[in-house]
Amino acid sequence: MTIQKENSMLQQKQMLADHFIELTQVQETGKKVVYTFVPGNLTELIYAFDMLPVYPEINALQSGMRKQSGDYIREAEEYGFSEDVCSYVKCDVGMMLQGNIGPTGQKLPPPDLLLLSYTGCFVFMKWFENLKYLYPDAEIAMLHIPYQESGRIEPNAMQYIKDQLTTEVIPKFERVSGKKFDPDKLASKMMLSAQAEDLLVKVFDSAQNKPSPIDAYFGGVYYIGPIFTAFRGSQACVDYYQELHKEVEYRVANGLGPITPDGTLKEEKFRLVVEGPPNWTHFRNFWKIFYDMGAVFVASSYTKVGGLYDEGFRHSPEDALGSLAEYCLGCYTNRNLPQRVDMLDNWITKYQANGFLVNSIKSCNSFSAGQLVIMRELERRLEIPVGFIETDLVDPRYYSFSNIKNRLDSFFQMLEQRTLYTGITS
Repeated sequence: MTIQKENSMLQQKQMLADHFIELTQVQETGKKVVYTFVPGNLTELIYAFDMLPVYPEINALQSGMRKQSGDYIREAEEYGFSEDVCSYVKCDVGMMLQGNIGPTGQKLPPPDLLLLSYTGCFVFMKWFENLKYLYPDAEIAMLHIPYQESGRIEPNAMQYIKDQLTTEVIPKFERVSGKKFDPDKLASKMMLSAQAEDLLVKVFDSAQNKPSPIDAYFGGVYYIGPIFTAFRGSQACVDYYQELHKEVEYRVANGLGPITPDGTLKEEKFRLVVEGPPNWTHFRNFWKIFYDMGAVFVASSYTKVGGLYDEGFRHSPEDALGSLAEYCLGCYTNRNLPQRVDMLDNWITKYQANGFLVNSIKSCNSFSAGQLVIMRELERRLEIPVGFIETDLVDPRYYSFSNIKNRLDSFFQMLEQRTLYTGITS
């Protein structure tokens, strides 16, 4: 299949290629490597010390899309990991046990620093315990993020994180990198982050148009790539989002739907909001089920795991460490269940969705816990059709096309019947 690609996609592909090349050259350049996670990541701080980030869960999802994850997962299970353990963890560990060959076919360097920013997923801590066992020479820095139990960011929680950054995290960065912390350098990274975040919000807000020029779930996973991972705080990131925004504006001006692997969507029949990550091992097959039905995702909780910028947060140079603390506290997986319900309610209303779908991930408790409660509460509040399917992140054993298709056929029948009965269309 020939996949239609716009300039922004080609631009992002080159950014990733350059990043992996830079990682393979650390022995020559002397740059230090930080392994960390996407939710609550401190990318600007990493680059303020001229270090390079690696994201284990991104390597896992890329391995899933390249049909490599099944082999890695079996390797980890033979090593002793249970079938019930997060498939990201098993894929990542299996990849490392087989030589740590990254998604691009290049060997990744071992970490000099393991930076654990805990944001709502308890598996992260156990994951990094295992990475410390695999890489005993690496320093480890723990940034503990309090859960938003009260439904708001408390001032004492902000101060708690800032204190950890000052007394624990930054000193370890200084020791590993051999460089002193430069607040001005961090502030300059934060300014670039804010510019990119402004553009990303405009891209996602474009889904208010009919037809939506974007798919905020399947297309959205590409849109969030640079800002949620290795490029936030760089001019290259800003340049990417300027190009993406320009492409989206063109589609809005010309009344075009989103780009799919088979080209521009011809007709938008259903506008959906989705809770939960996508399946990566059968990504295009999974996506095709929806665009064949004319279904477009106008909002997605998954594309908020690395930051809820549509609520107004921006990285700020004015109080850089405070801004990092606020960012970590505000991640989607660090929010309580009523907050998540309210956010999904808002997106369904804002983007005029006529259906809500849960994709429950078998091995991901951070997303799956409470999803049935979320679904039933939204059905009660908004009286819209709801659907529930189950897949997995990168374990191909838990993707059943027939089961998913049968459930989705029933869901789309509900949507069609409601349209006929009420006259509500997309």
